[in-house]
Amino acid sequence: MRCETIWKGARLATMTGDGLGIVEDGLVAVADGDIVYAGPAAEAPQLDARETIACDGRWITPGLIDCHTHLVHAGNRAREFEMRLEGATYEEIARAGGGIVSTMQATRAASEDELVASALPRLDALIAEGVTTVEIKSGYGLDTESEICMLRAARRLGEERAVRVATTFLGAHALPPEYAGDADAYIAEVADTMLPEIARLGLADAVDAFCENIGFTAAQTERVFAAAKAAGLPVKLHAEQLSNQHGAALAARYGALSADHLEHLDDAGIAAMAEAGTVATLLPGAYYFVRETKLPPVEALRAASVPIALATDCNPGTSPLTSLLLAMNMGATLFRLTVTECLAGVTRNAAQALGLADQIGTLEAGKRCDLAIWDIESPADLVYRMGFNPLHARIWSGR
Repeated sequence: MRCETIWKGARLATMTGDGLGIVEDGLVAVADGDIVYAGPAAEAPQLDARETIACDGRWITPGLIDCHTHLVHAGNRAREFEMRLEGATYEEIARAGGGIVSTMQATRAASEDELVASALPRLDALIAEGVTTVEIKSGYGLDTESEICMLRAARRLGEERAVRVATTFLGAHALPPEYAGDADAYIAEVADTMLPEIARLGLADAVDAFCENIGFTAAQTERVFAAAKAAGLPVKLHAEQLSNQHGAALAARYGALSADHLEHLDDAGIAAMAEAGTVATLLPGAYYFVRETKLPPVEALRAASVPIALATDCNPGTSPLTSLLLAMNMGATLFRLTVTECLAGVTRNAAQALGLADQIGTLEAGKRCDLAIWDIESPADLVYRMGFNPLHARIWSGR
């Protein structure tokens, strides 16, 4: 079998099956950007490679996947963080022009080039830790022109760097000031004007919404989902973060790829997600940053065999986190996820949350050759350490 590169002498965490899929003496071979073999060296077919790389016992995992980010935005909300530490309430900050409105204003004022330039350092931080795929949401423009600009900037990030970018239209993120007091009218604009135009331009891979008591109602969310279905786009949802609006069950009825946050998720929502195959994406960075105290129902999700993903939720207001390794540590320490659950959460389950499980997330023949090669003693090191990056090399599509 002809191939371009073989990585040999490696220990593999293939992430196949239900566990880590460990192979002690393994190799990975790539041809045309796809894995043609990943497994025990002793069972490998005859391989004719242009290049062979000795891994000297290092570990190889699939490239990491950050399946929930708001990476593209303008402005900085560090001053708001400082104000909260000094005792200011969310309402006081909002009345002073802060909150999502401040990010919206800065984002609307920024050009596409400026949005790309400001997002690149955040993206580079993720890439430096072995991330090979990242989801990027819109949702800070809140009008057609600005949302399109954000999504174009997100697409460009995938051209500026060797990384796969999945884009998500999040027009139903918050109510812009020009629609104050008339959320139904804004949702009509999102569903009837913004979403069809974005779909026509091919700028979104999925559609998201914020179903919450400070966001949009289940009925308003469903109107967005119906428009997404008409446009042929899959949906996902910010659900049950601050209260139980039964958004996860609604999302599951529409076959959602994922429901995200989920601190207030109930048993009915879990059952609906399990039946629909909807992934539970947990976001420990936001939980930590806003000092949440209600844990997501991890044990119940386990019992129902709902796949659990982990992501940074990188955003300027509630999770300014650009480390997926730290997100794994937070998932373990705050949510009591196991090492296997954490690693599955940023590989195979994260791929499922993006609708890309047939392409990425595990080391097996036919998948894209996205690898992270680590200087570690065991996979547990990736979850155990804080503020330490043991990445040796990162391979994207075989390069």
